Amino acid sequence: MAGTVDPSAYRDAVVVLATAGVVVPFAKSFKINSIIAFIACGALLGPFGLGGLAGKLPFLSTFTISNAEALAGPAELGVAFLLFVIGLELSLERLWTMRRLVFGLGLGQVGLCAGIIGLIAYALGQPATPALIIGFGLALSSTAMVVELFAGQRRTTTTAGRTSFAILLAQDLAVIPLLFLISVLDAQNGSGSLLIGLIQAFIQAFAAILVITVIGRFALRPLFRLVASTHSTESFMAATLLTALGTGLIAAAAGLSMGLGAFIAGLLLAETEFRRAVEATIDPFKSLLIGIFFLTVGMSVNPAEIAAHPVAILAVAAGLLTIKGLIIFLLARRFRLSSSSALETAIMVAPGGEFAFVLLNAAGGVGLIGHEASSIVLAAVSLTMVALPLLARFARHLAQKLAPPVVLPDEAQVLPPGDHAPRAIVVGGGRVGRLVSSMLDEHGKSHIIIDSDATLITGQRRAGRPAFYGDATQPHFLQLCGLKDATALIVTIDNPRAVDETVRAARALRPDLVIVARARDATHARHLYEIGVNDAVPETIEASLQLSEAALVGLGVPMGLVIASVHERRDGFRAQLKPAGAAGAERALPRHARSRRL
Repeated sequence: MAGTVDPSAYRDAVVVLATAGVVVPFAKSFKINSIIAFIACGALLGPFGLGGLAGKLPFLSTFTISNAEALAGPAELGVAFLLFVIGLELSLERLWTMRRLVFGLGLGQVGLCAGIIGLIAYALGQPATPALIIGFGLALSSTAMVVELFAGQRRTTTTAGRTSFAILLAQDLAVIPLLFLISVLDAQNGSGSLLIGLIQAFIQAFAAILVITVIGRFALRPLFRLVASTHSTESFMAATLLTALGTGLIAAAAGLSMGLGAFIAGLLLAETEFRRAVEATIDPFKSLLIGIFFLTVGMSVNPAEIAAHPVAILAVAAGLLTIKGLIIFLLARRFRLSSSSALETAIMVAPGGEFAFVLLNAAGGVGLIGHEASSIVLAAVSLTMVALPLLARFARHLAQKLAPPVVLPDEAQVLPPGDHAPRAIVVGGGRVGRLVSSMLDEHGKSHIIIDSDATLITGQRRAGRPAFYGDATQPHFLQLCGLKDATALIVTIDNPRAVDETVRAARALRPDLVIVARARDATHARHLYEIGVNDAVPETIEASLQLSEAALVGLGVPMGLVIASVHERRDGFRAQLKPAGAAGAERALPRHARSRRL
């Protein structure tokens, strides 16, 4: 029987899924940011890229998108889900804790940047309304990229990380009234009084928000309690999607943006006990739909227009980074941040972001801003976003250069012993390192603890432990710690990058040294075996084995059988993770090296 399905009807969906499921992971393997990968794929496969050639080369139509408007609906959903998640994260407790930076530094940055950039746009010939929209659009930064870059470096809790997050939080809050302002300007574009239009729009918006809030207050918690009582993951997922989409549609029916309704729903759910579960449920959908949004962003990039205005685009991009960065730096210094933290924050937050596309595309769709001006500005924003990973590295390097020298307490200035006595070296003085140290003490094994946290080292020395301050990733410091005569190196820190660098430095100095390292998961453990550890301990596997042991003993299985089973399973995992030939290589170690084992 002949098929009745038209494959071309699903072409766009297949292209999106292929981008998210194949191209983006491939790009990530080369350390390319996923957002940049989506934008690049959109530019390549869109109507201004290969999609524009599908008419002359029909075979291209199978894997390109010639009509970007076909993805407009899913892209709008992506923005709504992004605002929904932002609402979930904006608990009143978090806002109150960070109120000084969010409402002081953050909103100050938005207002000053929008005002100055808007005045420059007005001076360059843009009418008042487009200049205002351009100013606010360029005042916003990329929440998705900046947070991801700080998280990837495990630096979200640093001064620069917290300050950047506070500024981004304020920008996210500012998006809602900005979208509302565009809808009001659209309604009054060329007709009627702006004041009357604002009053009418505020009344309409207040009514819609009141309906959403009342329904949410009285219905959301009972609804999710009912769904949670079924213990059905599918039902919980459906309720979450219904909440985000339903509130968005109520707002859209009132003439507002879907994102506003979804944002309010997120705020309401943030005050319930289901907040974390909703975040976990929505995350896969959010990531995919936001990816579609960035895919459509890439499709709007027209190489012909960029080629026609290269100087203007580069000037806007350079001006944005300079003006916005300078304003943020001065404001951060005004809020008593150190020069290094203020500079790093300024460089990270200065580039444009995804909400510039949301605002300018919304304004362009209703005729509030000209196509040429919008194209130049958005091309410049794209350029700064693409440059953001490189700017992040530069910001970190520059901040380290400008950071004031660390003033060590007396206890942390004590140098490691230089008596050439054989002892183990424990890298990391946190909870895991302290436990390892206590076990070594219990069995009479000489050792020292090293860590790059001066405060932690001070506490350890005051407690009577042999702890010393220094960076274990530096070969010279490892030599100073007696690595040449060490019996073993035990790496307990939880930073995968620092673990890798420490292992590489130690293995280069001592090919015969016994190295045991903490791993994040099985993938990280496999990597550690490849770079030279003798044993890697994956946190996820060890946690699962301990849970299994406790459960089996609780179910009445004899302790001896449980321990034997756990050891057997641990050995099986170790054999799977070690590269081929690792066991033979270990047996090939010199006898004196094997005898140094703890």
